[in-house]
Amino acid sequence: MQTSSATQHETAPAGETGALREAPSARQRAVLDAVLALMVEGADQLTMDAVARRASCSKETLYKWFGDRDGLLTATVQWQASRVHAGRYAVEGLDGATLRESLLDFAATWLTVIASSTSVALNRIAIGHAGSHKSNLGGIVLANGRFAIGERVKPVLEAGRAAGLLAFEDGETAFRTFFGLVGRDVQIRLLLGDATVADPAEIRRDAARAVDQFLALYGRGNANRAS
Repeated sequence: MQTSSATQHETAPAGETGALREAPSARQRAVLDAVLALMVEGADQLTMDAVARRASCSKETLYKWFGDRDGLLTATVQWQASRVHAGRYAVEGLDGATLRESLLDFAATWLTVIASSTSVALNRIAIGHAGSHKSNLGGIVLANGRFAIGERVKPVLEAGRAAGLLAFEDGETAFRTFFGLVGRDVQIRLLLGDATVADPAEIRRDAARAVDQFLALYGRGNANRAS
């Protein structure tokens, strides 16, 4: 299937060349969703040709917007990770209730995202590529998924410590503990084919349980009473 001549001459919006550095436009989001859809369908070897056909745009447009295939994959992972609400709360004047709501929001949205068919497909391909050295997708997922999310959440934990709500020595260690309490064995079960998908209410309960467990370990004063 060839794109139309009109589509072949599609151009990138002014100022939007190379790898994305700002929030993607609606047209770019459609391209990133096309990449995710191909992954869900089992397209292990994603090519710029395949993405261009699915998104009804030209390869030239893809190269203008994303730079190269790794740039496209990076933007796709960033777009998927943006659905996780991490560090979106103001940290100035943080109180116990806001801290708990921030952690709960992160936990619930992260569980929702990793349980989606798109994240399961993306992570399966990334793991396969990391083992066979087919591409740098594994490193891209780590850098723009887990590591980037951690850097957005850790300032909230640091602010909680500064406000006297949390007590820990190392922010990275505290985040890993929280991340482990939230994730438990959910992601590995999904990657291995567990088809059970929790409903939003169950996800919220699991997220709240993880937050309460984290605050029981690290919380001080009002952080515990806010629950």
